[in-house]
Order: sequence, then structure tokens, then C-alpha cells
Amino acid sequence: MKISEVLDKKAIKIGLATTTKEETLKELVGILAKVEDIGDQKAIVKALIERENLGSTGIGQGIAIPHGKTDKVNRLVAVLGISKNGVNFDALDGEPVYIFFLLVAPKATAGPHLKALAQISRLLRDTYFCELIRKCKTEEEVFNLIKTEEEKKH
Repeated sequence: MKISEVLDKKAIKIGLATTTKEETLKELVGILAKVEDIGDQKAIVKALIERENLGSTGIGQGIAIPHGKTDKVNRLVAVLGISKNGVNFDALDGEPVYIFFLLVAPKATAGPHLKALAQISRLLRDTYFCELIRKCKTEEEVFNLIKTEEEKKH
């Protein structure tokens, strides 16, 4: 599975405006709603917050991979948000989060979103790659960077 297959170029946003965990989840879901018909945004935000209450998806080193399931999507969809100032997301290392990869999967599935989580973790484990993402000026640049990186790994 390639991230570029579940991430629409229009689902990338540089310069998230939010500063708190809940606001950030709402903003990411709002971006998703522009590219995918997801119905009630509040229900998805609620599912994401419930997931966060089990343990933060802020995995450290400035990265968070919030994820949840809904019956409003029929395939795995992703949003990538980049914060210039960082968000206090209760990350495991206590550091602010700059790169957010939101994954929303259909309720009935397990496989695709676990593969995507693994793939994203693999990509973002590379600190140099994360620096490059944060330096991108346009959403197009971010998308092309991910695509190029995926092609190198395959």
C-alpha cells in the first residue's frame, strides 16, 4: 500500500491554524470533508477523541497519526496537516507536534488502516524526510515528496 493512493493532494494543508488537540482534530476532519463526503463531521471528531483518550497518537519527534473508523467512508482516506508552530498533542515524548497524518477507515475493515499506519510510521521514522516535509512551501511539493520517497522504498 502506498500513502499516495489514500492521500488526495487536496487533503494536504500546510499551516494548520489550531493550537490545541481538539481544534486540530476538528481542522483535519474539516479538510477531509472538503475532499470526501463524510456526513457528520462531529461524529468523526468524537471517534478520534475517543481514540485519543485510549492513548495519544502523538508518537513523538513532532509526529501524530490520529486515526478512527466510521461507516461514512467506504475506503481508507488520509489527511496530512503541517503546523508551523507546533501543537501540544500530549505526544509520548511531551514535545509539540508539527506533522499530522489523519487516517479514517470504514468501520468494517482492519487491514488497510493498519498497513497505512505501518507505512506512515516507516516514512516518518526518517527525521531528514520529516524536515523536508516541514520545509515544503506548497501542498503539491509535499505530495511529490511523499510519492518520490515511496518510489525509492519499493
